[in-house]
Parts: sequence; C-alpha cells; structure tokens
Amino acid sequence: MLEVVPRWLRLVVGGTLVVAALGLLMVRTAEHDPARWHVDPLATERTGKPNDYLVAPADRAAARVDREPGVLGATPESVLARFDAVVRDSPRTDVVAGSVADLFITYVQRTPWIGFPDYVSVRAVPADGGATLAIWSRSRYGYGDLGVNRARVERWLRALDAS
Repeated sequence: MLEVVPRWLRLVVGGTLVVAALGLLMVRTAEHDPARWHVDPLATERTGKPNDYLVAPADRAAARVDREPGVLGATPESVLARFDAVVRDSPRTDVVAGSVADLFITYVQRTPWIGFPDYVSVRAVPADGGATLAIWSRSRYGYGDLGVNRARVERWLRALDAS
C-alpha cells in the first residue's frame, strides 16, 4: 500500500508528525519561571490580545479591568485562604509562586488534553468593610483563548461565594 503513496507525501506527513510531537513535548515540559509569571495583577501591563481576563478594583489597577470584584470577606488573609482552597481543588492546578501569607499567589492550570499552561495571579487587598481580590488569568500560548480565562475566574469566584 505504501508504494502507492508518493515518497514526498510520506516525508511531509512524517515531518509534520515529528514537528507536532516536538511541539507537544515543549508545551508539556514548559518551565514556570516565577520571575516571568508571578506578576501582580494590580501592576500588570496587558498585551491587548484576547487571551486574558482581569478582575480588580479599577481605581487600584494599572491596566483596564474586565470587571470589578465585590467585597468578599473580612480580611485579605481569610479571603485569599478561601480562594486558595477553591483553586487547589481544581484539576491540573499547581502553585508557581507565593502564598496566602504573602497575600499574593500565582497558579498554573493546564488544559485537559494537550496540557497548555494558563497562569492565574491573585492578590488579596483591603476594601471598604473587608477585603477583595485582584485576579489576572492569562494564556501562555496563542492569540485568543475562546473565553477560557474568563470562564475559569468566574467559576472560581462562584465557588468562593458558595464556600
């Protein structure tokens, strides 16, 4: 059967498979450099690509926010501790840097099949009558994200409200 398929086509298909396998290996083994990904959501500069989502108090954020959060609890520590519990209960999610004690954490969550990494940086801040969160979720690869970052943040915030 292979005699019928031209040699050049076998080479093209074989080369494409090799490149795809190398790309998948690169994505799955990408390192999470805290110096690059542990970024304060209040001080971030957004790229303008439609592959991120920023929730933060507009009067404290350096960049345009997609929406403002409400007051979520009594202290920044308690709000971030509850949010951290929600995030750590999510599949394929790990901490890149930070802690509840720092009031600043960056997580990486990978997509189910290919394992593309998305980064979520969260800072707890005092607010009128309590505390709130600044959250910046963004994709490492690609131009758009089909709304994945927004859906993730909104799902986590709903879970936080329910906790």
